[in-house]
Amino acid sequence: MQALEIAIFVQFFVGLIAAVNPIGIMPIFVSLTGHMSPADRNKTAYTASIAVAIILAVSLIAGQMLLDIFSISLDSFRVAGGILLLSIAFSMMSGKLGEDKQNKQEETESISREQVGVVPLAMPLMAGPGAISSTIVYGARHPGPISTLGLIATIVLFAVGCWLLYRSAPLIVRFLGQTGINVITRIMGLILAALGVEFIANGLRALFPGLAGV
Repeated sequence: MQALEIAIFVQFFVGLIAAVNPIGIMPIFVSLTGHMSPADRNKTAYTASIAVAIILAVSLIAGQMLLDIFSISLDSFRVAGGILLLSIAFSMMSGKLGEDKQNKQEETESISREQVGVVPLAMPLMAGPGAISSTIVYGARHPGPISTLGLIATIVLFAVGCWLLYRSAPLIVRFLGQTGINVITRIMGLILAALGVEFIANGLRALFPGLAGV
Protein backbone atom coordinates (compact mmCIF):
# COMPACT_ATOMS: atom_id res chain seq x y z
CA MET A 1 0.00 0.00 0.00
CA GLN A 2 2.83 2.36 0.85
CA ALA A 3 4.54 1.63 -2.46
CA LEU A 4 1.22 2.30 -4.22
CA GLU A 5 0.88 5.72 -2.54
CA ILE A 6 4.45 6.64 -3.53
CA ALA A 7 3.64 5.65 -7.12
CA ILE A 8 0.57 7.93 -7.01
CA PHE A 9 2.68 10.86 -5.79
CA VAL A 10 5.29 10.24 -8.49
CA GLN A 11 2.56 10.07 -11.15
CA PHE A 12 1.05 13.31 -9.83
CA PHE A 13 4.46 15.00 -9.87
CA VAL A 14 5.15 13.92 -13.45
CA GLY A 15 1.65 15.03 -14.43
CA LEU A 16 2.29 18.49 -12.97
CA ILE A 17 5.55 18.78 -14.90
CA ALA A 18 3.74 17.85 -18.11
CA ALA A 19 0.74 20.13 -17.45
CA VAL A 20 2.75 23.17 -16.37
CA ASN A 21 5.71 22.62 -18.73
CA PRO A 22 8.04 24.90 -16.72
CA ILE A 23 10.88 24.54 -19.24
CA GLY A 24 8.62 25.65 -22.07
CA ILE A 25 7.56 28.72 -20.07
CA MET A 26 11.18 29.74 -19.37
CA PRO A 27 11.54 31.92 -22.49
CA ILE A 28 8.42 33.82 -21.41
CA PHE A 29 9.85 34.19 -17.91
CA VAL A 30 13.12 35.54 -19.31
CA SER A 31 11.32 38.03 -21.55
CA LEU A 32 9.05 39.27 -18.75
CA THR A 33 11.97 39.71 -16.34
CA GLY A 34 14.60 40.85 -18.84
CA HIS A 35 14.53 44.43 -17.52
CA MET A 36 14.97 43.32 -13.90
CA SER A 37 18.12 43.02 -11.85
CA PRO A 38 19.22 39.49 -10.87
CA ALA A 39 17.86 40.05 -7.35
CA ASP A 40 14.46 41.17 -8.64
CA ARG A 41 14.38 38.26 -11.11
CA ASN A 42 15.05 35.79 -8.30
CA LYS A 43 12.35 37.46 -6.21
CA THR A 44 9.90 37.11 -9.10
CA ALA A 45 10.77 33.40 -9.43
CA TYR A 46 10.20 32.98 -5.68
CA THR A 47 6.85 34.80 -5.82
CA ALA A 48 5.66 32.74 -8.80
CA SER A 49 6.61 29.47 -7.09
CA ILE A 50 4.84 30.41 -3.84
CA ALA A 51 1.73 31.50 -5.77
CA VAL A 52 1.65 28.25 -7.76
CA ALA A 53 1.92 26.19 -4.57
CA ILE A 54 -0.94 28.13 -2.95
CA ILE A 55 -3.21 27.95 -6.02
CA LEU A 56 -2.72 24.20 -6.51
CA ALA A 57 -3.01 23.44 -2.78
CA VAL A 58 -6.31 25.35 -2.57
CA SER A 59 -7.53 23.51 -5.68
CA LEU A 60 -6.56 20.20 -4.08
CA ILE A 61 -8.36 20.92 -0.79
CA ALA A 62 -11.44 22.72 -2.12
CA GLY A 63 -11.81 20.82 -5.39
CA GLN A 64 -14.21 18.16 -4.12
CA MET A 65 -16.26 20.85 -2.38
CA LEU A 66 -16.66 22.71 -5.68
CA LEU A 67 -17.72 19.51 -7.43
CA ASP A 68 -20.34 18.89 -4.73
CA ILE A 69 -21.65 22.46 -4.93
CA PHE A 70 -22.28 22.17 -8.67
CA SER A 71 -23.42 18.52 -8.40
CA ILE A 72 -20.67 17.36 -10.76
CA SER A 73 -19.47 13.79 -10.45
CA LEU A 74 -15.77 13.06 -10.30
CA ASP A 75 -16.00 10.91 -13.42
CA SER A 76 -17.64 13.69 -15.45
CA PHE A 77 -14.98 16.14 -14.29
CA ARG A 78 -12.32 13.56 -15.09
CA VAL A 79 -13.54 13.29 -18.70
CA ALA A 80 -13.76 17.10 -19.05
CA GLY A 81 -10.30 17.52 -17.51
CA GLY A 82 -8.90 14.87 -19.82
CA ILE A 83 -10.28 16.64 -22.89
CA LEU A 84 -8.76 19.90 -21.61
CA LEU A 85 -5.39 18.24 -21.06
CA LEU A 86 -5.54 16.82 -24.59
CA SER A 87 -6.21 20.25 -26.09
CA ILE A 88 -3.27 21.75 -24.20
CA ALA A 89 -1.08 18.78 -25.15
CA PHE A 90 -1.87 19.24 -28.86
CA SER A 91 -0.87 22.91 -28.59
CA MET A 92 2.39 21.93 -26.89
CA MET A 93 3.19 19.31 -29.52
CA SER A 94 2.65 21.91 -32.24
CA GLY A 95 5.28 24.12 -30.57
CA LYS A 96 3.02 26.81 -29.10
CA LEU A 97 4.56 28.11 -25.87
CA GLY A 98 2.03 29.57 -23.48
CA GLU A 99 -0.39 30.70 -26.19
CA ASP A 100 -3.00 28.23 -25.00
CA LYS A 101 -2.81 29.55 -21.43
CA GLN A 102 -2.68 33.30 -21.90
CA ASN A 103 -4.89 35.33 -24.21
CA LYS A 104 -3.90 38.63 -25.82
CA GLN A 105 -5.74 40.75 -23.25
CA GLU A 106 -3.97 39.05 -20.33
CA GLU A 107 -0.64 39.46 -22.13
CA THR A 108 -1.26 43.21 -22.65
CA GLU A 109 -2.27 43.71 -19.02
CA SER A 110 0.79 41.86 -17.74
CA ILE A 111 3.20 44.19 -19.55
CA SER A 112 2.06 47.15 -17.44
CA ARG A 113 2.46 45.31 -14.13
CA GLU A 114 5.67 45.41 -12.17
CA GLN A 115 4.85 42.24 -10.27
CA VAL A 116 4.60 39.53 -12.92
CA GLY A 117 5.26 36.70 -10.47
CA VAL A 118 1.57 36.15 -9.73
CA VAL A 119 0.04 37.36 -13.02
CA PRO A 120 0.73 36.07 -15.62
CA LEU A 121 3.48 33.67 -14.49
CA ALA A 122 1.75 31.84 -11.64
CA MET A 123 -1.68 32.18 -13.23
CA PRO A 124 -2.55 31.48 -15.96
CA LEU A 125 0.81 30.34 -17.39
CA MET A 126 1.90 27.89 -14.67
CA ALA A 127 -1.22 27.10 -12.63
CA GLY A 128 -3.40 26.96 -15.72
CA PRO A 129 -6.65 25.03 -16.20
CA GLY A 130 -4.79 21.84 -17.06
CA ALA A 131 -2.76 21.79 -13.83
CA ILE A 132 -5.75 22.83 -11.72
CA SER A 133 -8.09 20.21 -13.20
CA SER A 134 -5.44 17.51 -12.81
CA THR A 135 -4.94 18.51 -9.16
CA ILE A 136 -8.69 18.41 -8.46
CA VAL A 137 -8.97 14.95 -10.02
CA TYR A 138 -6.12 13.54 -7.92
CA GLY A 139 -7.47 15.19 -4.76
CA ALA A 140 -10.97 13.79 -5.31
CA ARG A 141 -9.64 10.34 -6.22
CA HIS A 142 -7.44 10.13 -3.09
CA PRO A 143 -9.36 11.99 -0.33
CA GLY A 144 -7.68 10.47 2.76
CA PRO A 145 -5.71 12.77 5.09
CA ILE A 146 -2.42 10.96 4.47
CA SER A 147 -2.92 11.08 0.71
CA THR A 148 -3.86 14.77 0.89
CA LEU A 149 -0.73 15.60 2.88
CA GLY A 150 1.35 13.61 0.43
CA LEU A 151 -0.16 15.42 -2.55
CA ILE A 152 0.43 18.81 -0.85
CA ALA A 153 4.05 17.79 -0.20
CA THR A 154 4.33 16.86 -3.89
CA ILE A 155 2.98 20.31 -4.86
CA VAL A 156 5.52 21.99 -2.55
CA LEU A 157 8.33 19.88 -4.01
CA PHE A 158 7.20 20.84 -7.51
CA ALA A 159 7.09 24.55 -6.57
CA VAL A 160 10.60 24.35 -5.11
CA GLY A 161 11.81 22.72 -8.32
CA CYS A 162 10.24 25.52 -10.38
CA TRP A 163 11.92 28.12 -8.17
CA LEU A 164 15.34 26.53 -8.62
CA LEU A 165 14.73 26.17 -12.35
CA TYR A 166 13.73 29.80 -12.89
CA ARG A 167 16.64 31.10 -10.85
CA SER A 168 18.83 29.63 -13.58
CA ALA A 169 16.43 30.41 -16.45
CA PRO A 170 18.69 32.75 -18.47
CA LEU A 171 21.56 30.23 -18.45
CA ILE A 172 19.28 27.28 -19.31
CA VAL A 173 17.59 29.15 -22.17
CA ARG A 174 20.98 30.14 -23.56
CA PHE A 175 22.24 26.55 -23.25
CA LEU A 176 19.20 24.75 -24.71
CA GLY A 177 18.28 27.32 -27.33
CA GLN A 178 14.82 27.60 -28.80
CA THR A 179 15.16 24.27 -30.62
CA GLY A 180 16.01 22.38 -27.42
CA ILE A 181 13.12 23.98 -25.57
CA ASN A 182 10.73 23.11 -28.41
CA VAL A 183 11.84 19.46 -28.31
CA ILE A 184 11.28 19.26 -24.54
CA THR A 185 7.91 20.98 -24.90
CA ARG A 186 6.77 18.40 -27.48
CA ILE A 187 7.88 15.53 -25.21
CA MET A 188 5.96 17.08 -22.29
CA GLY A 189 2.97 17.46 -24.60
CA LEU A 190 3.08 13.76 -25.46
CA ILE A 191 3.16 12.83 -21.76
CA LEU A 192 0.29 15.23 -21.05
CA ALA A 193 -1.73 13.74 -23.92
CA ALA A 194 -1.27 10.22 -22.49
CA LEU A 195 -2.38 11.48 -19.07
CA GLY A 196 -5.44 13.11 -20.63
CA VAL A 197 -6.38 9.87 -22.44
CA GLU A 198 -6.09 7.98 -19.15
CA PHE A 199 -8.39 10.50 -17.43
CA ILE A 200 -10.96 10.18 -20.22
CA ALA A 201 -10.80 6.36 -20.33
CA ASN A 202 -11.21 6.00 -16.56
CA GLY A 203 -14.07 8.49 -16.49
CA LEU A 204 -15.92 6.86 -19.39
CA ARG A 205 -15.54 3.39 -17.86
CA ALA A 206 -17.17 4.64 -14.66
CA LEU A 207 -19.90 6.61 -16.43
CA PHE A 208 -20.67 3.77 -18.88
CA PRO A 209 -19.88 0.46 -17.13
CA GLY A 210 -20.70 -1.42 -20.32
CA LEU A 211 -17.50 -0.09 -21.87
CA ALA A 212 -15.41 -2.08 -19.36
CA GLY A 213 -16.10 -5.27 -21.26
CA VAL A 214 -15.23 -3.79 -24.64
